Amino acid sequence: MKNKKIQISISAGKVITFTISQLILIILAIMSLFPFVWMLASSLKTNAEMFQFPPKIFPEIPQWSNYPKVFESVNFGQAFINSMKLAVINTIGQVLTSAMCGYALGKLKFKGSNLLFSGFIGVMMVPYTVIVIPIFAMFSKLGLIDSHLGIILMTFAYMPMGVFLCRQFIMSLPNELFDAAIIDGASYLRIFFTIVIPLIKPAIASLAVFSFLWNWNSYFTPMIFLTSPENFTVPLTLQMFKGKHSADWSLIMAASSISVLPVLIVYMFGQNYIVEGITITGMKS
Repeated sequence: MKNKKIQISISAGKVITFTISQLILIILAIMSLFPFVWMLASSLKTNAEMFQFPPKIFPEIPQWSNYPKVFESVNFGQAFINSMKLAVINTIGQVLTSAMCGYALGKLKFKGSNLLFSGFIGVMMVPYTVIVIPIFAMFSKLGLIDSHLGIILMTFAYMPMGVFLCRQFIMSLPNELFDAAIIDGASYLRIFFTIVIPLIKPAIASLAVFSFLWNWNSYFTPMIFLTSPENFTVPLTLQMFKGKHSADWSLIMAASSISVLPVLIVYMFGQNYIVEGITITGMKS
């Protein structure tokens, strides 16, 4: 009888603990989603409703016309295309170069490979603002200011975190696969595309999502290198809704809601690989 009572009390304690933990997680999830819900609701408000007190989450009459106004007020459509172009090109470049560098540093042992990898880790600790001034001076002499090509050349292969992620993932792959491929006469490039790439899909998916998110939301680099409104990206164009003394917050919220869509779509396709990719990178050092 005593053992049964002990087991019942233990099981009851587990149920209570599980219930409390789930409630806490639900509350935290609601708190994290609230700003997103507020943004969507505010995109359908008038400017007067944005500042009314007490504040209301949802508008009385949804202003669906705010979304067409976003494209009519400023050249938001062109900014959307510009951001998509830069994000896609830079993501492809950063994923490809990071995977190739990770393959070279993880499996192709050569003199100075560990020192080179330490250099990549060191770059991660250098603030971006430290190197942007000499890069701007160099690109200015090359005539690449106010050009998407300048931003692409600067960020295409700059992702030390991606090199670290791919290297750690590739190091967890068995060496026998590479030895067998070399014995069969496969070149390093063929091994990379036929063996490495298919086996590191979780790492590539994780890196692609992070890279796309970083490039899509990039504000500092376009602000420094772009001056013409027709070359602006979405983050820069959002500033055009702000006047000298006021801002049209309803249109800003509508434009922000539109700008979130590509990130959500990319995350939906890559979410199954993100946790797996981050977890496996720590399995072998």
